[in-house]
Amino acid sequence: MLIVLGLIALILFGTPWGLVALIAALCLEILEYFAWRRFLRRYRLRSGPETIVGQTATVIDELAPLGKVRFQGEVWNARASEPVPEGESVRITAVQGLTLEVERASQLENGKGPH
Repeated sequence: MLIVLGLIALILFGTPWGLVALIAALCLEILEYFAWRRFLRRYRLRSGPETIVGQTATVIDELAPLGKVRFQGEVWNARASEPVPEGESVRITAVQGLTLEVERASQLENGKGPH
């Protein structure tokens, strides 16, 4: 937008001041581009299964080894390597289609998690 204003200034003001306005507008546009690029680098969009792995869910139907968990208000099918009773927290380790692979959250906190 500043480039357009710089071009208009070049036409209206003539050679010396119009050219200065055009160059100033071009420099501001370049600085704005790099500022937005740096700002937006901090906020990478994340979507898909990689956002779920590492989160915790609550078991709503005993996992023996298959059952159901509630994650962020949604009910998911889940699979655990060992039985997990209803009401316990689990950590999501992988996503296989519509089934979450989970482990007890307490198992991971005690240092017995996967290596």
